[in-house]
Amino acid sequence: MVFLILYVINLLGNGAILVVVISEPRLHSPMYFFLGNLSCLDICYASVILPKLMSTILSSHRTISFQGCITQLHFFHFLGCTESLLLAIMGFDQFMAICNPLRYPLIMNSQLCVLLAVMAWITSFFYALIHSVMTARLSFCHSQKLNYYFCDVKPLLELACGDIRINQWLISIVTCIIAMMACLLTFLSYFYIIGFLLLKNRSCNALRKAMSTCASHFMVVSLFYGTVGLTYIPPTAAASFIEQRLVGIIHTTITPVLNPLIYTLRNKEVMLALDRVFRSKLKLFA
Repeated sequence: MVFLILYVINLLGNGAILVVVISEPRLHSPMYFFLGNLSCLDICYASVILPKLMSTILSSHRTISFQGCITQLHFFHFLGCTESLLLAIMGFDQFMAICNPLRYPLIMNSQLCVLLAVMAWITSFFYALIHSVMTARLSFCHSQKLNYYFCDVKPLLELACGDIRINQWLISIVTCIIAMMACLLTFLSYFYIIGFLLLKNRSCNALRKAMSTCASHFMVVSLFYGTVGLTYIPPTAAASFIEQRLVGIIHTTITPVLNPLIYTLRNKEVMLALDRVFRSKLKLFA
């Protein structure tokens, strides 16, 4: 029931944001275009994990096929990588809107926004494809009982026999580089925003207004990278594996639920747009 409630809240919250961003002309801007992408991604992200997890909990035969396991692994890394790249793009969008307001409409035009979003989705797809192909080629000659709640690379490598150095290299080098680069670019955007407002603008009111605008995005970024770091940093003790599973559950189930709440509760434009859309829907049914 807990997972079902979280999943329904995820679908309703992110679905509402997606509908509002598409249907409300006032929200047809780069910021809300990327927010719509993030909401769509969060719906898919939870759908990769939660339906299978709930059916497994209710079933007496808690199994998943090898093809289903690799498919789940692929889409989990595909959507996770896409989210990290989208958050970096959203940080850059905030930087351009605050530090270059006059050139912002010219630079962040609709063509560039679509191009950045498409590049994020395509790059992440091929990154995840490398993980899924390299994991699928392994031999699993030991126990086939996965000590985890979904198919991820690290738990699968524990069941594999043979040479897994390439797979471990992909996790420790490629995954960390992509995550760290996206995280660095995201926080770099905020450092530039703060530096610009403090050194050039020198206005406390402007700084407070900008930070209020960026606060929701910053909270989502911190929540995302905090749970990712705790999940993929090697454990220091055997007991920490249980903690990793708890962090993994937070990352895959609770974070996608919190994202729409964080954005809507701190964004007046989204709240007003939600109110207008639902009022119009109620009038149609009245």
